[in-house]
Amino acid sequence: MTDQSTPWWARENFWRKAAVWVTAIMVVILIFLTLDSITAITSGGERVPDYNVINKRIYYRFDEEKNWNVPVIGEDAPLFGITYSPEDAAALIRTGKLVIQSRNCMNCHTLLGNGAYYAPDLTKAWLDPAWGTEAVREQLMLVFLMDPVANARGFGTRRRMPNLKLSEDEALATIAYLKWMSSIDTNGFPSGFSSIRQEGDE
Repeated sequence: MTDQSTPWWARENFWRKAAVWVTAIMVVILIFLTLDSITAITSGGERVPDYNVINKRIYYRFDEEKNWNVPVIGEDAPLFGITYSPEDAAALIRTGKLVIQSRNCMNCHTLLGNGAYYAPDLTKAWLDPAWGTEAVREQLMLVFLMDPVANARGFGTRRRMPNLKLSEDEALATIAYLKWMSSIDTNGFPSGFSSIRQEGDE
C-alpha cells in the first residue's frame, strides 16, 4: 500500500501509467516513421527513381544550395542499347540485386552505407571515373565483372576482386542494378565522390 505522504511524482502507480502512455506514444511515432521511410525508399518516389531510369543518362551536377552533388536524369541512353519496359527493367534490377546478394559483395564492398570497406564503395559505381568515359563504361564494366582477374583494377593496391564466375546475363543485370542505384539521391553520400567526366565538362 502506497504511503499517502509520498509525493505524487514518486508513487509507483504514477510511473506505471507514465510508462504505458510513453510506450503507446512511441509505438504510434514508430509506425508513422516506418510508413514515411517506406514511402521515401520505394522506387518511383522523389528520391528513388523508377527502375526504368536505366533507359536514361544518369550523371552528377553540383547543387549550390545543398552543397553536394546530386544525380541528374538526362536524355535517353538505353543500357547496352536496349530500351527496357518498366516490367523488364524491374525484373533485370531484381536479378542484379540477387546476384550481388548471392555473391556476398557486401563482404568487401559498401552499398548505400552498408557493408565492408575493403573494396570500393559501389553506391555510385556507375559514375566512377575509373571507367574512363561514358562511351566505353558499359563494355569495361561487363568484361571486368565477367573476368576481374584478367581485367584487374587495383589502382596501386594489392587488392584484387576474385572471379565470381558471373555469366554475361548476371553481369548485365548487376550493371543495371548499379546504374539504377547511382540515380538515388543519397544526400551527397559517399562524400568526396568525384563523378566520371561528362560530356560538356570543361
